[in-house]
Amino acid sequence: MVNLTKEGLFSNKLMEEIREKFAFIDSDPITKKKRLFFDNAGGSFRLKSAVEKFSEFDMFPDHPQREHEAARYLAEIEERGIEDIRIIFNGKTGSISPYLTASQAIFDITGVITENIDGTNIVTTELEHPSAFDSAKFYANKLGKELRTAKTNPITGGVDVEEITKLIDDNTCLLTVIYASNISGAILDIETIVREARKIKPNLYIIVDSVQHAPHGIIDMEKTPVDAMNFAPYKFFGIRGCGIAYLSERAAKLPHHSLNGKSEGDWQLGSPAPAHFAAISEIVNYVCWIGSQFSNEKDKRILYVEGMRRIALHERTLLEVLLNGTERVKGLRNIMGVTVHLDYEDLSKRDLIVAITIDNLDFKEAVRQYEKENVIVYERVASSIYSKRMLESFGMTGSIRISPLHCNSVEEVEELLEVTQKIAERSVAVSRSE
Repeated sequence: MVNLTKEGLFSNKLMEEIREKFAFIDSDPITKKKRLFFDNAGGSFRLKSAVEKFSEFDMFPDHPQREHEAARYLAEIEERGIEDIRIIFNGKTGSISPYLTASQAIFDITGVITENIDGTNIVTTELEHPSAFDSAKFYANKLGKELRTAKTNPITGGVDVEEITKLIDDNTCLLTVIYASNISGAILDIETIVREARKIKPNLYIIVDSVQHAPHGIIDMEKTPVDAMNFAPYKFFGIRGCGIAYLSERAAKLPHHSLNGKSEGDWQLGSPAPAHFAAISEIVNYVCWIGSQFSNEKDKRILYVEGMRRIALHERTLLEVLLNGTERVKGLRNIMGVTVHLDYEDLSKRDLIVAITIDNLDFKEAVRQYEKENVIVYERVASSIYSKRMLESFGMTGSIRISPLHCNSVEEVEELLEVTQKIAERSVAVSRSE
């Protein structure tokens, strides 16, 4: 049982303010009925201000590379957005490049690095999102390089540092690794991975997929000096239709598709929508606003870090409630007929994702039963290209994924637990009657 007097939770007043900033926080956008949304690893709640700013600036007919007033204003919006992206990454140098999706960014950057850097092998892990794993495999096959894959740890739900570093040698041209799993929530020790990998090969190129982790934790390119990292605004309280990549100075200068006359490290092709940058600035402004509730600092990066730290603390308490329950309701660990998978005790090394199964209940049927109770969760099954490799690495055929966000309340988690107990009891009763 969780002690809810912990300082990690946002105050009731702050929670009210936070929840007011998100669209459809407690209702279905179609039926308008009450709904609990716990599929934020597949998308996320949207900041109203991000949607509003996108709509406002996307209506401008002006091109930001012109000289009149409205055009100059749009150019400023884009420049401010790029600076705010640098705040997210703490990337003071290097290049920022927008893509249609974060997956597209990974494929493009993987190709550029592997085609231009000498080496006979590429190292990745079993835990990767298909965009990272499949791009590594594609270019390994295309270029005749060996693909080396680090195994997962079924206890932590992650990948151990040593499993990765033992595969690296002088002939490794690229290491591509995920920051946190969208199956288990396990956060990999990227700082140690980067340090130990470069002890083996000091000039090793490294890509990190931070799509899952970015909405839940602090990213710091100063502490993890990798060559590329991405995030997806639509999973980060923002807008669909855009993926963002950071590239180190040396990676940005590698031969890549570019327009003649542009600077060497400029990866932008065509005209990105200033509205996307405006929406990302709203994400950063929102996180800084949370930080300002706890700090009098004026520096934007400091406020952003404090905001993300407070988000992580609140989410860790929600994770504790999910697992252990409260005085009012049992946690997932204690509901008969429910199994919590990849249940690593150190919650500081987990993002807010829980994978469960319910006895005698098919994953898809379980998700349907949750929906009947106005709760949205998602099944991850081995028949899906987005789950197969990761699940099989853990010896699993599937799970029900529960992924709240920091704008969820303890009361909502308690309601989810009540629904889970009801579904589990119903499943047991049906099994006994057969």
